[in-house]
Amino acid sequence: MDSYALGDFSVSRIGFGAMQLPGPGVWGPPRDRGEALEVLRRAVELGVDHIDTALYYGPDVANELIREALYPYPDNLALVSKVGARRDQTGGWLPYNEPDQLRSGIEDNLRSLGIEQLAAVNLRVMGDEPDHRFDDQLTAMIQAREDGLIGGVGLSNVTLERLRHALERTPIVCVQNPLNLADRSSMPVLRECATRAIAFVPFFPLGSAFAQDNQVLGNPEVRAIAERLGATPAQIALAWTLGLASNVLLIPGTSSVAHLEENLAVADVTLDEQAQRQLAAAQG
Repeated sequence: MDSYALGDFSVSRIGFGAMQLPGPGVWGPPRDRGEALEVLRRAVELGVDHIDTALYYGPDVANELIREALYPYPDNLALVSKVGARRDQTGGWLPYNEPDQLRSGIEDNLRSLGIEQLAAVNLRVMGDEPDHRFDDQLTAMIQAREDGLIGGVGLSNVTLERLRHALERTPIVCVQNPLNLADRSSMPVLRECATRAIAFVPFFPLGSAFAQDNQVLGNPEVRAIAERLGATPAQIALAWTLGLASNVLLIPGTSSVAHLEENLAVADVTLDEQAQRQLAAAQG
């Protein structure tokens, strides 16, 4: 499988996202704890060396599963987390992005995973915040890197303008933004990352996990191409995303071993010229 730089690591371009390991709504324990652990172990067996997680997945459910399944971790495994949010008592999502809270979030991730340094941590950016708050948040992230808690600073949900501003202050090793066939609004950010050799990690590559109507997997073009090429709609959508640029790192998540193996098989899916033309023109 092709690889790309993620900070100090060189990782396979198809990794694993831990968001779907907890229960429904990314809340509480998994439906099947044994299978959740097996998914993680099987992922590493099949060559996954990039796992994306967050303390607020559960909360702390995903990290705890990762630690039980994989600790002590392989030397080549890049564990990446994110900070800037927390959960309330009912599972609601709340900001947790004051500089001291970002630092606490990083330290809590380290304790939860049982490690001394994360390969990278993404700062979840709130688009409506003033520039001075973003700068204060960046300062906290830079300090965490200088203190050895993280290998690299990443950004999530970032605009092109904020990315360029951040790059004036510090290297950025990865960017996590939503991008899929139905939502291509982050294409300018992807192109900027490609130009600067920054890993781009699209989240929701198969459509939003919280949407009732999946505009990616339900797309008639996607389904027709899947049938013609002998693949699943998910594989077609992931192959399209992977083919956008060499710096794209996929992190499709699942709580099923069968779906995990299906997702990783995307490395062997080739979209012919007809499929590429159809998908380029497809609307969500």
